Amino acid sequence: MRIASWNVNSVRQRTEHLVAWLKETSPDIVCLQELKCTEDTFPTAEIESLGYNIAVLGQKTFNGVALLSKYQLEDVTRGLPGDDQDEQARYIEALVSLPQGVVRIVSLYLPNGNPLGTEKYTYKIAWFDRLIARARHLLTLEEPLVLAGDYNVIPAPSDAKDPASWLNDALFIPQTRAKFQELLNLGFTDAFRACSDQKGVFTFWDYQAGAWPKNNGIRIDHLLLSPQAADKLVACEIDKHVRAWEKPSDHVPIRADITV
Repeated sequence: MRIASWNVNSVRQRTEHLVAWLKETSPDIVCLQELKCTEDTFPTAEIESLGYNIAVLGQKTFNGVALLSKYQLEDVTRGLPGDDQDEQARYIEALVSLPQGVVRIVSLYLPNGNPLGTEKYTYKIAWFDRLIARARHLLTLEEPLVLAGDYNVIPAPSDAKDPASWLNDALFIPQTRAKFQELLNLGFTDAFRACSDQKGVFTFWDYQAGAWPKNNGIRIDHLLLSPQAADKLVACEIDKHVRAWEKPSDHVPIRADITV
């Protein structure tokens, strides 16, 4: 089974890219982030024509997450539990039933948190705490579980071309990295790092300052696997070439293959 994640940075603007990539890599399950559209304007027909079932939590202009699956999506949870007042569309979860068993999938878009010292960073950490609480609960179900998405976290200096330039950024400061490690410490495996210790491999390149041609990127999109999923991990790849397409997202897809 191939499970992928991609911050498409406006799904309506990148529908052609999404369709081309789906045809190219044929993932079984896809977690999308930063849709920037509501459910009624999501390109449902184009995606369904490729054989995918769809679950969307949309938001006009900002945020938005979705799950695409070649299998039925069940037990769908829209919105991260823990704050009924949170209206930002950043979390969707579903159960996928297979003949061999089930896999639980989460598509998440963790807040950026910049600038530091503002309510935006306070929200990022509070959201992170809610995610950790939810993940702790989901682990008690003892199912293969994948937490996939744009975490807006650079886990280590090796995950940035120029780590010094991120020292005072919400994606890289010690408090942020500590929260990511707290999540991992629950028992999750970073799928990419489980397969590779290679440096200079990134998932995001800013549109500014020639970041892409200079490979001045960061790795902030992650697939975190529960023990039951990590035991089945075969490979994890980042589709860097997608960043070179015309009018691309500033993120590229990351995908993992697991046995089922």
